[in-house]
Amino acid sequence: MRVVLRSKVLQSNEQAAVANRELFGKHGLAVINMMSSPGSGKTTILEQTARTLQGEVKIGVIEGDIQSTLDAERIASSGAEAVQINTEGACHLDASMVAAAVQELPMSELDLIVVENVGNLVCPAEFDLGEDARVIVLSVTEGNDKPLKYPVMFRQATAIVVNKVDLIEHTDFDRAALEQDIKDLNPRAQLFWVSARTGEGIGEWCEWLKRRVAIRRGSAAGV
Repeated sequence: MRVVLRSKVLQSNEQAAVANRELFGKHGLAVINMMSSPGSGKTTILEQTARTLQGEVKIGVIEGDIQSTLDAERIASSGAEAVQINTEGACHLDASMVAAAVQELPMSELDLIVVENVGNLVCPAEFDLGEDARVIVLSVTEGNDKPLKYPVMFRQATAIVVNKVDLIEHTDFDRAALEQDIKDLNPRAQLFWVSARTGEGIGEWCEWLKRRVAIRRGSAAGV
């Protein structure tokens, strides 16, 4: 009975994700599903990203959290459009939640939507939101073993952003081991080393986002 219920939930989500993807394609929007464990620095990365791309890429952010509007307020202060989703205990966002949230964003004025998912490296992996890229954020303070502990999440990643590199010398984080694990699990994933606090590596990350925006614009224009 539990298997049947889970199947129905995922089937319903998939239908909503297909509708989201069609809507995003119609507007020529690049859409990123950003996931991580709690405390990795997703919101700080997005603040830096919004400031760096200001005037070049118009960004909308959907903030997913169990409670509070703190992250959405932070993002809005950095110059991006922001909408908060409070899941009231759910450990992930689903496509229907995103479908409701995007109606609060000026889609026709945006180039990029980033969905900052609930901090969790398990549940969000199962739910397609209609995104065209999945980005995993990992901080060096968490250790380099996360890809091996959560392989499903990392195998699905389009890109992996390793944050807090300014602290790496104060940890036992093994950069070479992480790079090898990512290569073994998902050799196609882009890997970025950044510090949201100092700005290190943010430029390269933003250039990658700009390329994705250009691809989506081209697709919408029939290029």
